[in-house]
Amino acid sequence: MIAAIASVRSLLIAIFILMGGTGFMATLISLRLERAGSTTLTIGAVATAYFAGLVIGALRAGAVVRRVGHIRAFAAFVALLSASTLAYVLLQNAIFWGALRLIDGFCVAGVFVCLESWLNERAEPETRGGILAAYMVALYLGQALGQLLLGVSGAMPAAPFQIASILISIAILPLCLTRSTAPLPPEASAFSIRTLVSASPLGAAGAVATGLMLGAFYGLAAVHVRRLGLELSQTASFMMIVILGGVALQWPLGRLSDRYDRRKVIVLSIAATMAVSLGLAFVPANGPLLMGLGALFGGLSFALYPLCVAHSNDRLLASDRVAASGRLVLLYSVGAALGPLGAASMMTLSSASGLFLFIALCAGAALVVGLWRQAASAPVPGAAQQEFQIVPRTTPMASLLDPNTPDADEAQNAGQENAS
Repeated sequence: MIAAIASVRSLLIAIFILMGGTGFMATLISLRLERAGSTTLTIGAVATAYFAGLVIGALRAGAVVRRVGHIRAFAAFVALLSASTLAYVLLQNAIFWGALRLIDGFCVAGVFVCLESWLNERAEPETRGGILAAYMVALYLGQALGQLLLGVSGAMPAAPFQIASILISIAILPLCLTRSTAPLPPEASAFSIRTLVSASPLGAAGAVATGLMLGAFYGLAAVHVRRLGLELSQTASFMMIVILGGVALQWPLGRLSDRYDRRKVIVLSIAATMAVSLGLAFVPANGPLLMGLGALFGGLSFALYPLCVAHSNDRLLASDRVAASGRLVLLYSVGAALGPLGAASMMTLSSASGLFLFIALCAGAALVVGLWRQAASAPVPGAAQQEFQIVPRTTPMASLLDPNTPDADEAQNAGQENAS
């Protein structure tokens, strides 16, 4: 396993450095706009622009990679991302920054397509789980540590943007200097969202709800805690704790869902997310309770997407799972694009507590769907469920599917045998 991870170390180093440079940008931009007097709706709209860029990138970036190859495409996406990051210091204007966030989102989607399709090609069936785990650690650790760069400005307001641009530019070096051969990403097979919803209503609804919740969180959480009275360094710590918490619970919840009806684990996770969000909406200013609830919120909400992917895969043919993963990513991204606007509207009506009230409302809607699906259909037998895998909310290439996973036909047959 160590040898397998070492063989893709250049890709892991690249994503770690890149996320260190980009992971704190959403927080930084929201705080700068809020300090400049922008309305909550304006801040939400700028956050929405980033996720809209992700949607466009998810649909178009693969064609760029197929046309010019992985390394050239990666270099182009990173160069444009580095340039847009520096451009923020030229003019602090919400419309201008919104356009830059749109470009950022497209570029980040392109980077994920390059790296994840490359990882998928290099992974053998027996090493896929370890490689994906290493990739997730590099991605979220880089994003979490990047939050610490929020406090480097001092008397130089441009410094965080400059440091972010430097890190983004450096991220290109590991791939440009690698001697391994880059593959071409496969063409995605046709798979409609309607087919996905028909096969797994809970998986589709969960992906949208997770997007709404986490899009709102990334776009406006820093504004929320600053209005509670947190200092800049405390805000960075809060964001970092949520992200690290998001890594901590994914594996335990996933393993639990392998042993029991996965829908029950999803429903319980959604219900717990709603409860924690309500707690965060009314928790007093800075203290251990705020940080503890933040870590728990990250652990629960970050786990929902991979749980929904696993549940959807339980009900699909093996040949459809990568294409269905692409639809789930798209549903998540659309939800993430709408989340900041919905949360900003709620915050306008309910002050700072509106952010987590909105998240609790989204979790409540998903909970209704989950309870309905439990009552309306039989579970997939435990022996026929696909083994849970942690997957990021990036591209279908990150699925790194196990070819030995039982097919949905087998699951259905097993269910019929158990019913009889």
